[in-house]
Amino acid sequence: MLDRARRTPGAAALVWREQEIGYGALLHRADAERARLARIPADAPLGVSAVKSPAVIALVLAALLERRPVLLSSPQLGAEVTGRLYASAGVEHVLAPLDAPFAEPAAAGRCADAAPPSDGAPALLLTTSGSTGTPKIVPLSAGAVDRFTRWAADSFGIGPGTTVLNYAPLNFDLCLLDVWTTLARGGRVVLADPDRAAQGGYLLDLLLRHRPEVVQAVPMFYRLLADTARERGAAVPGVRHALFTGDALPAPLRAELPGLLPGARLYNLYGCTETNDSFLYELTGAEDPALPLPLGSPLPGVGALLVDPEQGVFQGPGTGELYVTTPFQTEGYLGAAAGSAVFTDHPAGADGRRWFRSGDLVTRSGDGTLRLAGRTDFQVKVRGVRINPQETEHVLLEHPAVLEAAVVALPDPVAGRLLHAVARRAPGSGLNSLTLRGHLARGLPRAAVPSVLRITDGPLPRTSTGKVDRDQVVRTHFTKEN
Repeated sequence: MLDRARRTPGAAALVWREQEIGYGALLHRADAERARLARIPADAPLGVSAVKSPAVIALVLAALLERRPVLLSSPQLGAEVTGRLYASAGVEHVLAPLDAPFAEPAAAGRCADAAPPSDGAPALLLTTSGSTGTPKIVPLSAGAVDRFTRWAADSFGIGPGTTVLNYAPLNFDLCLLDVWTTLARGGRVVLADPDRAAQGGYLLDLLLRHRPEVVQAVPMFYRLLADTARERGAAVPGVRHALFTGDALPAPLRAELPGLLPGARLYNLYGCTETNDSFLYELTGAEDPALPLPLGSPLPGVGALLVDPEQGVFQGPGTGELYVTTPFQTEGYLGAAAGSAVFTDHPAGADGRRWFRSGDLVTRSGDGTLRLAGRTDFQVKVRGVRINPQETEHVLLEHPAVLEAAVVALPDPVAGRLLHAVARRAPGSGLNSLTLRGHLARGLPRAAVPSVLRITDGPLPRTSTGKVDRDQVVRTHFTKEN
């Protein structure tokens, strides 16, 4: 990055709201921020609200160059939760970026060098989504970040001048590829405006205008893009690599992607904030639409185990919790969650590596293919039968007229718990609950067919990570008032 700024300071580093910011201007601003950081004691992490903007990127870049750990907090969190996160991380100084326009340096080549690297020291402090409670703080070392950026750049051909779309918020681990890998290799980051992130027309125009070669996003992004492209009769031919991550990609949407992105190689990318990316699967077009996409192959240096509560680590076909260890992972949470049992030794004592219990249930077939089956914490008993609501969601999404679906288990005074489902139908499909029940009955055991099934024409509520917000689904569709 520094070399790029010195050699070609006018080369575009960021595109934000139709403004291009060159490497020289970005590093010039980062140098000004570094001067400010030099006046702040270095014995505690810094806090920065991850409001997407070039100014915030310059501030975080300054911290990275100074080897000052920085906690990126979501701007969507309330003040009380944010305060607890900062206190847990030991943050003493919360910084906002400088309020000044970006400008090219008076003379090229004046950007200072980075501070000497320290492989094990924290660099970025990310947070989990908080979908199961207060977000957990995930510190990533400088070495872990460097190893990840090398893998990502080499895998997807990110180098000087490569244009990469950034759709995710800046506090998400997806930005390690979108933003930090791209800048480290001298590429050009097109920043999607979060205020317009749910507008398919805006997203399609952004891709057609700036022609990113690498796109990584949650399935919701591709759904918005595909819907608008279909209405306009458009396609996005400039993308070379398209990655989807963070949630299951419905089979009908999967079938649309080759026409939407005719020049792209398509990938299913699996990982957790705690471990970063762990598995990669490139689609061939021959995938069975009735099955979830395979997780694919472990990335270089990644280890994976399937563990059953009764039989422990097992080989061969079966379903178990996925344990992962990667070269890019955190050593553990900070603050109140530091004692969490999800970080553990090898369950059979076979090595000295640090393993992460993902909480994901994964099925291994006879040929060794791994597929997600659900979450350990989503397992429920319905009328005495153990059910995975995510399996019911998957079968719902197999129906060609279903665009979105959510299944929740709600208390019942007689049965204990019953499944409730809501499905968003495709416009003009005429899909009704009777037809959809028949589809479910053909693909599921009786206990897994929801007792309550509602059809909606509007989009389902989503979290800031793009996943279906099940709590909001319950409030919207299954309260007594509804």
